[in-house]
Amino acid sequence: MQTWIRFRRPDGDLAYGRLDDSHADRVMEFDGPGYTDPRATGNIYPYAALELVAPCEPGKIVALWNNFHALAARLEKSVPTHPLFLLKPASSLAGPGDAIQRPSGYTGKIAYEGELGIVIGRPCRNVPLAEAASHIFGYTIVNDVTAGELLNADPNFPQWTRAKGSDTFGCIGPAIVTGFDWRSASVVTRLDGVERQNYPLSDIVFSPEEQVSLLSRDMTLMPGDVIAVGTSIGVGSMKDGAVVAVTIDGIGSLVNHMSG
Repeated sequence: MQTWIRFRRPDGDLAYGRLDDSHADRVMEFDGPGYTDPRATGNIYPYAALELVAPCEPGKIVALWNNFHALAARLEKSVPTHPLFLLKPASSLAGPGDAIQRPSGYTGKIAYEGELGIVIGRPCRNVPLAEAASHIFGYTIVNDVTAGELLNADPNFPQWTRAKGSDTFGCIGPAIVTGFDWRSASVVTRLDGVERQNYPLSDIVFSPEEQVSLLSRDMTLMPGDVIAVGTSIGVGSMKDGAVVAVTIDGIGSLVNHMSG
């Protein structure tokens, strides 16, 4: 397992780094993201002193819906036969510590959705299931933020992109972990310190490998793209000023706050 981050250097420039295997409190800088076979620059930084940003720059965020058995049962929905998904634009990206901003003119509820994120490492198009794992670089954490009242604001057309695609609505971080064993992990979301979600990833409908294989039939997935695998029971709204923390042991905690 390796832990990759993206951070702001003391000179203000953004850089990529990997936690030192022998000294977890140190970060070795590289000249690119881990999935590009980068070279070490020789610079080493203390981890605690770094300002982290989103660990990758996805061209798109593919976000799944109804991908956990428990939530499907709660919603009284059938388990899908193909991943149900929407796209969040690259401009929605936010990183650790960033404020979640309310869309201009929107006064309704804004919801958190704590999720596991798959980070693509190699181009994917029509990838067989048996080869899908080799296209996964690692795993991260996603908060798939949603302006819920925009979704059905027009009864003629469900506005998934508008509801989920605003700036700062694609929170990702704090790191990408390779070789992560998602099967034994859980997603825990806390709002102002109170636990709101705690669900096992083993309850997933489509495994990460199945998601990569099936989604690659619909579109080309590129290195750095992120698949948000969907959430489960416990989604709720955030008031202005609230702090939301999504934690997956083995990856870390993604902490953001509502502006206001």
